[in-house]
Amino acid sequence: MNNIYVGWDSREDIAYQVCEHSILRRTYREFVNVIPLKQNDLREQKLYWREVDKLASTEFTFTRFLIPHLNGYKGLAVFCDSDMVFLTDAHNLFQNGYRDESKAVWVVKHDYNPPEGLKMDGQLQLQYPRKNWSSFMIFNCEHPSCRNLDLETVNSQTGAYLHRFEWCDDSEIGELGCEWNWLVGHYAEPTDGTPKVLHYTEGGPWFENMRDCEYDHVWKKEVINLYSS
Repeated sequence: MNNIYVGWDSREDIAYQVCEHSILRRTYREFVNVIPLKQNDLREQKLYWREVDKLASTEFTFTRFLIPHLNGYKGLAVFCDSDMVFLTDAHNLFQNGYRDESKAVWVVKHDYNPPEGLKMDGQLQLQYPRKNWSSFMIFNCEHPSCRNLDLETVNSQTGAYLHRFEWCDDSEIGELGCEWNWLVGHYAEPTDGTPKVLHYTEGGPWFENMRDCEYDHVWKKEVINLYSS
């Protein structure tokens, strides 16, 4: 069984539900297991004890880096933010193309620098190197560098160390095509290709003031399918 860990935030449960549904309705359930990263559960399990960071935009800002540990430092494991919709079979992420033992992690290496201000959910929009690289990751949990993401490190190291991938060498970061983390409003069809995973990073249709955003019809259709299934 292949694990896909999805960030979960108590303020945006509907986003998680839609993301999970989009994965499972396009992928045979015997191939993937979708796991919500719930901070409170991880705290109860004594796996997460960081103090609440006022600059953390979601409840899973740091918990995503627990995934190699949660996966027993074995095999591949995928992480994605909850504000995503899969348009393709997620099992493709676990195929031979991502078996390069020299890589610790694969990401879309965005060149993404939105203006600072407030996001649609009222959270601060901060600029930092490698922004949104960590919003979708395939971990090679057996790689020695993933061992750097032990419980003590994840609970004590800075956000810069974690999100800028200072825990591994740059040569160990594999590259995914932007279709796997299609930043809505940043990439455009057909210039940049065709999305396989939509990422409503600036806010999606579950926010009142984003009901008519780009690709809003895709998310709304997924909601209808969720509640009719």
